[in-house]
Amino acid sequence: MRGPRSPLLAIVAYTLRACVPTRRVLLLLPLLGAVMFGWLSRLSVDESAVTAFARVGGTAMHTLILPITALVIGDALLGAEIRSGVFAFTWLSPVRYSTILLGRWLGGCIIAAVTLASAAAVSAVVAGAPSAIGPAVVAAMTGAGGYLALFLAIGASFRRPVVWSLAFVLLVERLLGAALAGIAQLSPGWLAQAVQVGLSGADGDLRRNGVPQGGAAVVRLVVVSAVALAIAARRLRRLRPASSAD
Repeated sequence: MRGPRSPLLAIVAYTLRACVPTRRVLLLLPLLGAVMFGWLSRLSVDESAVTAFARVGGTAMHTLILPITALVIGDALLGAEIRSGVFAFTWLSPVRYSTILLGRWLGGCIIAAVTLASAAAVSAVVAGAPSAIGPAVVAAMTGAGGYLALFLAIGASFRRPVVWSLAFVLLVERLLGAALAGIAQLSPGWLAQAVQVGLSGADGDLRRNGVPQGGAAVVRLVVVSAVALAIAARRLRRLRPASSAD
């Protein structure tokens, strides 16, 4: 006789089944983009394949492919259901808010593993840097986890999460993060790039002062994810879901 199913596993299964439906064809684009930027990495002949891949393919992955794909997944995890009114059924279920968020986040990470991690691995192969597959996959996965946690927090805090998420990526992360190391060292995109550069042993000119590299950047991304999920859980307790007509 089968015992009761874990609420966390039920949330993860529901996330994989319903929150990221197959019609989101944008999830197929990271692989195409990774192939293109991996090939462009080969055009740099004055440096090693690992460094060229980190400079071209890795930068494109962490500044363009990673945040956009994570935004699509992250919005499907929470924001889209809140807008449609469907999330009220989950919100009213006898499951702790932290369990709901953790299950949604884990489900999103599984989707990210299928899309972004495979895209990063293919990109490294196309770039002629097979030794960078491991660092690229770790960077994509940890960066995606950080982004998904942040987008969950935004989805639980604002009525238009897509707009706020885009503002965070374009204005805070890209614009201010490029000028201020204090912002970059908390940014999933900048930290993911630092993970790949540090773990792959790319040339030192790609290492940014004030931003942890390699394993230290992985630890920082774990901390960023945990803090963002805690904020999301706190905001979710105050959420009052309405129907899609409200």
